[in-house]
Amino acid sequence: MELSVIIPIYNEEPNIDELYRRLLSVLEPMALPGGFELIFINDGSRDQSLALLMNLAARDPRVRYIDLSRNFGHQIAVTAGLDRATGEAVVIIDADLQDPPELIPLLRQKMLEGYEVVYAKRRSRQGDSMAKKLTARLFYRILASITHISIPVDTGDFRIISRKVVEGLRLMPEQNKFIRGQISWIGYRQTYIEYDRAERAGGETGYTYRKMIRLALDGITAFSDVPLKAATIGGFLVSGIAFLVGLYTMYSRFVTHDYQPGWPSLMVSILFLGGVQLISVGIIGEYMARLSANVRQRPLYLISDTNLPLVSAPAK
Repeated sequence: MELSVIIPIYNEEPNIDELYRRLLSVLEPMALPGGFELIFINDGSRDQSLALLMNLAARDPRVRYIDLSRNFGHQIAVTAGLDRATGEAVVIIDADLQDPPELIPLLRQKMLEGYEVVYAKRRSRQGDSMAKKLTARLFYRILASITHISIPVDTGDFRIISRKVVEGLRLMPEQNKFIRGQISWIGYRQTYIEYDRAERAGGETGYTYRKMIRLALDGITAFSDVPLKAATIGGFLVSGIAFLVGLYTMYSRFVTHDYQPGWPSLMVSILFLGGVQLISVGIIGEYMARLSANVRQRPLYLISDTNLPLVSAPAK
């Protein structure tokens, strides 16, 4: 197989037919020597997405579908597709048509120049609110500044990767996936092309602010220990301040005799110290929760139905 296209699906009923049409209009003229496959991963959709996928698969043998047993999340759905992809190159693209399929030939052409990863970098984001643009921009830049690897800013999962990178991702079965960070960690030659991201074609986004925050935490905790260091430094700073306040209190009490006992100073000190302690415990808890999830070694996902051979999946 020359090319596999992985498309995670969550309540994308309004977009599936148009996405399929546009993918064919792009991929068929490319005349790929080994052909191509479209792998749709239904991630617990509550609409008619699965029925549409099954109809497409019945009409077109190049269409594969994987129906997960429940909603496992976007990153796990992409992982399920990567586990089943057989192409020498793999494209990851969302189904909302914000990432245009028409870029796939450009991505592949760039890869033929000798790159193992070619990702699509957003020049502009149409249809997103100002708050979403600001938070996304802020997140990417904070992540880039605190991680020890170079994670490209203003990019999503829309990219093409080689078989070599796919095999590398299969060796990284952690529960809290942040695929774009994992691809950056793998290394090899990587580059990008820029594009203008369109508005969502139809339906509502499945990426709520809650899911975005969770993905951000997964990215930070998977590739940076800066929050732990910040908690440690904060503890030393607070201890230093508390020590200085103690010296000042003793000086006021025994030297200047200008000591006015009162609840305000006591309560401020208690609340300040308590707040720092709770923040530090929370940061440590986030890391421990992710370590615990990996120690349990539960499968990343379960498959309810598929038209792909189950034996092709690596053991989890």
